[in-house]
Amino acid sequence: MGETQRKWRALDMTLVGMFAALMAIGANITSWAPFLVIGGVPITLQTFFCVLAGAILGRKLGATAMTVYMLIGLFGAPVFAQFSGGFGTIVRPTFGFILSFILAAYVTGWIIERGNGNPSVVRFIAATVAGMAINYLIGTNWMYIAYKLWAEAPKGFSYALAWSWMIVPLPKDIILSVIAGIISPRIYMSIRKSASYRQHVA
Repeated sequence: MGETQRKWRALDMTLVGMFAALMAIGANITSWAPFLVIGGVPITLQTFFCVLAGAILGRKLGATAMTVYMLIGLFGAPVFAQFSGGFGTIVRPTFGFILSFILAAYVTGWIIERGNGNPSVVRFIAATVAGMAINYLIGTNWMYIAYKLWAEAPKGFSYALAWSWMIVPLPKDIILSVIAGIISPRIYMSIRKSASYRQHVA
């Protein structure tokens, strides 16, 4: 059993690292398409990979993957949007979105785990859309507060304007969150069957 547990921990670390890397890739799509920046908010694939991590890895590992991604960026690796990184990112208006990924992945995984292992597509979609909503709620409110308190706000900036910027990426994130909910149940069960198999043969 000890060897089995070591293998499973190794798989956990691999999956966490994989999703942290996917977040970095998803963050930097705007580097190849600079026009995908609306009101200072980059249009990325991070929300998709965030909720996918929560759906596939569960609440603890999903949140861990997002925490690892955030820490890698804060310690200077250029893994945030537009290849940015460093502790200075904390004061940027968009840092709330990065911070929200941790809770979004956790809640996504928690909703799925409440299903007691039943890989219902409806539950998975509900979970991934809920995770996306948390990402938007925390990220947009952080952005509004940042512009009001310490960042240089655009002329005529208001709470309504902050949310209006999010209308552009919203359809994309809803669609991708639904797709994440559709494709994740089979992967979720495959990983857990693999773990159960190793425990059975140990």
